Amino acid sequence: MTDLQIFGYTGKRVLVVGGATGMGAAAARAAADLGAEVVVMDRAPVDFPVAETITVDLQDRAVLDAALDRLDGPLDAVFSAAGVADGPALMRINFIAHRHLIERLVAEGTLGRGSAVCLISSVAGLGWQNHLPRVVEFLSSPDFETADKWIASHEGTNTYTFSKQAVNAYVAREAFPLMAKGVRINAICPGPTDTPLARANSWLDGFGADYRQAVGTRPLDPEQMANVMLFLNSPAAAGISGVNLLVDDGHIMSSIGGSWAAGGPVVDFLMSGASR
Repeated sequence: MTDLQIFGYTGKRVLVVGGATGMGAAAARAAADLGAEVVVMDRAPVDFPVAETITVDLQDRAVLDAALDRLDGPLDAVFSAAGVADGPALMRINFIAHRHLIERLVAEGTLGRGSAVCLISSVAGLGWQNHLPRVVEFLSSPDFETADKWIASHEGTNTYTFSKQAVNAYVAREAFPLMAKGVRINAICPGPTDTPLARANSWLDGFGADYRQAVGTRPLDPEQMANVMLFLNSPAAAGISGVNLLVDDGHIMSSIGGSWAAGGPVVDFLMSGASR
């Protein structure tokens, strides 16, 4: 296999969930540039060329299932990129719907041996290991409806942080059962990235701003995240599964390692895993 083939997507069919804007759009564009047939599912319109667009509302299982029914043929990769910062449907949009989609595609054989999944988590989901019993209790809910009911009955879980902790734990726990079926699953954990969601929630001026000033970097851009996602779903990453990969210019690791002396609050957050 040549270098181009091992990193490329020529002849492959990929699904990007949340591919109209932000990191999802960057992944969809990059995959198409590398030769993939790209299907985008999103609630928002897609304003760039792809093979197919399917309108979906991740808040509603029936609408999601109808969208999945429209998929014709196998997929080589799924990029699960849709997400919101807040609202009553946060957990449905950020995790429950993605899990339902992935598990249905695997069960139906649409994602078969040799395929891969990459989700978008966040540095906000780090420290999930400190809350594993609670996260596992949630993940034990077997379907869309029971997961939604669990969130409604557990105060403080319909949060951005808990949604990303759930993503990270899900990726780790599913590495074994999915690999037994020949399917890899990973996630990226972006640091502050210049997306419409980040700008709308003023994230770029907060977390990590002091680190970026000290090292002379700017907030990351969606294309940088897309490049990592495409690598994780490519044959070049064939031995990687169950990984939540930090993409943050070294901020978290420098804080944990102590070389970034102002990283104490980051370490405190990782130890507490406080919800927000």
